[in-house]
Amino acid sequence: MTAAVDAAVSLHGLRRWFGDVHAVDGLTFEVARGELFGVVGPDGAGKTTTLRMLAGVLRPTGGDAFVGGISVRDDPEGVKLHIAYMSQRFGLYTDLTVRENIDFYADLYLVPGAQRAARVERLYAFSGLGPFRDRLAGQLSGGMKQKLGLCCALVHEPEIMLLDEPTFGVDPISRRDLWLIVHEMVASGITVVVATAYLDEAERCDRVAMLHEGHLIALDAPAGLQARLAGRIQIVATDAPRQAREFLARNPRVQNAVLFGNVIHATLENAARDWPVVEAAAEAAGLTLRREVLAEPSLEDAFIDLVREANLAPR
Repeated sequence: MTAAVDAAVSLHGLRRWFGDVHAVDGLTFEVARGELFGVVGPDGAGKTTTLRMLAGVLRPTGGDAFVGGISVRDDPEGVKLHIAYMSQRFGLYTDLTVRENIDFYADLYLVPGAQRAARVERLYAFSGLGPFRDRLAGQLSGGMKQKLGLCCALVHEPEIMLLDEPTFGVDPISRRDLWLIVHEMVASGITVVVATAYLDEAERCDRVAMLHEGHLIALDAPAGLQARLAGRIQIVATDAPRQAREFLARNPRVQNAVLFGNVIHATLENAARDWPVVEAAAEAAGLTLRREVLAEPSLEDAFIDLVREANLAPR
């Protein structure tokens, strides 16, 4: 088994089992060089386990993956020369300042002294941490700690960046800032693989791999995944949203019915054919449903539909 020549990351039947739990079960896909690639799914889908294997910190149970052309099974230490890995709990030292943390990681990565000053200044510039260089890391906000984590991970200018839910628990403004930094990283030529449970964030990626219970259930550009639902989702308003959702979920012509606030996203195989029948049945049951404009399917709509299909498919 060899690495794909043009791929920054390639997985070949990658598996990781913890006893009887198949956390990752036979993942196969590739990430192109310079791509912003999302690994998407809810808690327990296998995202963190996948990234830990790609980072060389967790050995696969089976299969293999190549990161920067290096096998994570045969040479996990060699993989680490090509990557930066930022886990959910990145190892900042709270009793060191911002600058001292960056210097510490520069020392770990053997960044030459002649290059260090200019490199650190670039990190300050794109992270906005320059004015806080003398502040203790423990006194930073959650968003600023994440930015510092990115700076520490980038100080050796890696080819490939692995980010495990980098915006988890971060305020909306800091989330936006972190994604601006990620896009700058990709624009500079770094390949980024980011695991996220936030589907609105996944829409920023070039392509996404959707995971469910350790399995790959879809791989495409966000727009491609959303297009598969075009014309099939109805926005349904009603005075009794929970009762209406339960009614729609039981109706055989409705594939999915999900409550979004006070409206329902109802997925039908053929809306023009099926909706009049559904509406008539609702009226007979004493429910008034108001169908509004067709929804532009979101990535969340696509994921919910894919999970439904995966649960129906034989294993």
